[in-house]
Amino acid sequence: MSSLPALFVPHGAPTFALRPGAAGAALTAIARKLPRPRAIVVVSAHWDTDVPCVGFADRPETIHDFWGFPPELYQLRYPAQGSPQVASEVLAAISAAGLAVERDAGRGLDHGAWVPLRMMYPEADVPVVPLSIQSRGGTAQAHRLGQALAPLAASGILLVGSGNVTHNLRDFQSAAGAGAQTPAYVEEFSDWLSVRLVAHDLPALLDYRRLAPSGVRAQPTEEHLLPLYFALGAGGREAKVERIHRGIEDYVIAMDGYAFWTPSSLPNPT
Repeated sequence: MSSLPALFVPHGAPTFALRPGAAGAALTAIARKLPRPRAIVVVSAHWDTDVPCVGFADRPETIHDFWGFPPELYQLRYPAQGSPQVASEVLAAISAAGLAVERDAGRGLDHGAWVPLRMMYPEADVPVVPLSIQSRGGTAQAHRLGQALAPLAASGILLVGSGNVTHNLRDFQSAAGAGAQTPAYVEEFSDWLSVRLVAHDLPALLDYRRLAPSGVRAQPTEEHLLPLYFALGAGGREAKVERIHRGIEDYVIAMDGYAFWTPSSLPNPT
């Protein structure tokens, strides 16, 4: 079975599910480019726990964890099956890496998980295992969690982190009321991050809040960026970094996506 890259995908605002646009097209395209996964392990910004927690549900429910959006959003479902077997593999890999880990028998898929996966695998025919992020652990913890699961890619498991490169909702309110202008820092931070990723500058990436332009403003709280570090760790040091999408939605949300191609996952030249 071919190894798979690790992915970081944007999930934007919940309305991304209704208006996928160019970012949605990029997610559809990358999924079509890949061999069919045996299962997907998804780390979403919207499941945050003190220690890594693995979802063991046979049929994870579609969680509508948002309020005040168009009624049609609440009718959407993503009826993917879970995989207790793969969940057990995930739990074992995390434990083998020396990290504490817990299980959740009933965890469903929050919008950070099901919105992008619905664009990538619309038939919901690939089993999905949710895995939590630990915002208190910062970038180093998220990176280490990805490293722990990196070996699973060789067995056909697609490792996906879902978040957003910039995520400042207070700035969204300000931008929407100030002539619909995107603050300059959104693009500056997005491009700083891209340059450091391609250069494999891990020390700078781990310390982005101090070194990046407007790093703290881009991410007032870190949970939406940490899934990127999970994917980075899962890809490994030798990964070829591909920016699969670059764009801004809702004035302040950078919708960048990345694929981290290991040597064994790179597509054959045609």
